[in-house]
Amino acid sequence: MQSIELTIRQAETADVPQILQFIKELAEYEKLSSQVTATEQALADSLFGAQKSVEAIIAEQNKIPLGFALFFHNFSSFEGRSGLYLEDLYVQPASRGKGVGTALMKYLAALALERNCARMEWAVLNWNENAIRLYKTLGSVPMNEWRVYRLTGEPLTKLAQKR
Repeated sequence: MQSIELTIRQAETADVPQILQFIKELAEYEKLSSQVTATEQALADSLFGAQKSVEAIIAEQNKIPLGFALFFHNFSSFEGRSGLYLEDLYVQPASRGKGVGTALMKYLAALALERNCARMEWAVLNWNENAIRLYKTLGSVPMNEWRVYRLTGEPLTKLAQKR
C-alpha cells in the first residue's frame, strides 16, 4: 500500500458541488444511482443552514479532493451520550488503497473522542468486501444481531396518516 500526503478538513460551503458529485459517484459504485435525489441546495441547507443536521470532511492532496465523509450525531440511551454516525465514506477509485479511507476514519475517531461520543457507527453493504476489510483492520466489529429497518416514501406517509 502506497500512502500519499493528505489533508483532512471540514467541508465549507464552496465544497457543496464536490460533495454532491462524490455522493453521485458513491451511489453509482453501490448501484443505487436512481435513488439520489439530493440537490446542491438541499445539501447546503443540511450542512450549513440554520438547522444544520449533518457535517462533512474532505480528504485532499494538493487541494485536489480525493474523498469525503458525511456524518451526524446520534444518541445512545444506554450510554447517555451522543455517538457519531458515519452516513457516507467515499474515496475516488484512483486513490483507493493509499490510506485515504483510513485517514478519514482516524479523523472521525479523533473528532468523536473530542466531542465525548460514546461510539462511532455506520452501515456497509454486505458485498463491499474492500470496505469490510478496512473496517475490520481498524478494530470495528459487525453488529450481526441487529437489523436495520427503514420507512420511506408511501409507507412512511401512510404510517404518518394513522395519527
